[in-house]
Amino acid sequence: MSSSSLKPAAELARGNTARIPNESAEYRRAREQLLAEEIELRRHIERVAEMRRALPPGGEVAKTYSFVGEGGKATLPDLFGNKQTLVIYSYMFGPQRAQPCPMCTSFMATWAAKLQDVEQRIAFVFVARSPIARLIEAKKARGWTQHRIYSDPSGDYTRDYVSAADADMPGYNVFTRRDGSIRHFLSGEMGQGTADPGQDPRGAPDLDPLWALFDTTPEGRDKDWYPSLSY
Repeated sequence: MSSSSLKPAAELARGNTARIPNESAEYRRAREQLLAEEIELRRHIERVAEMRRALPPGGEVAKTYSFVGEGGKATLPDLFGNKQTLVIYSYMFGPQRAQPCPMCTSFMATWAAKLQDVEQRIAFVFVARSPIARLIEAKKARGWTQHRIYSDPSGDYTRDYVSAADADMPGYNVFTRRDGSIRHFLSGEMGQGTADPGQDPRGAPDLDPLWALFDTTPEGRDKDWYPSLSY
């Protein structure tokens, strides 16, 4: 829908009839202004999503990448299953780590109950550099049953799509399979270099709803707070 055909956000906000017990007139005025901004944010999110979907074809995957999963060896095409779109989240649990990254673990835990819904439409797998036995052990320790986890033993995929230096860092990549061709569609490219002063590096929108939830609270998202592996 063209932005010119939409009602102004301020007009929609003024039409809002929600009222909270004992609220002050000052609160209602401020909340109306905030609501208008929330409407604009929703519209901007949709514009960005449209731009994302309209990206030209990405680079064709020319290599044969090999992984090891809980069921044995697999290639990149195998990870698609019967889907046309594949998301690979590379998590920070390389051989040099004593434990998985708390932030990666938090993100993966977020999806524990939603993967069956997600995989109705797309394939979604999780890749790390540690041997598969170590990944399976950590998965069991978290009580996860739906995550499809894979080891990248050679590091070929990780070096090409996550870190050329094979650094232990997260990566989010989307691939498509259309007309017999597998292509890269999107990578998460927001990080330290694109972060604003005083903020923890993050993408937009956040894929981990933990942060979106904190954004609705007075405490907000503390740039120095991170989830723990155990409580």
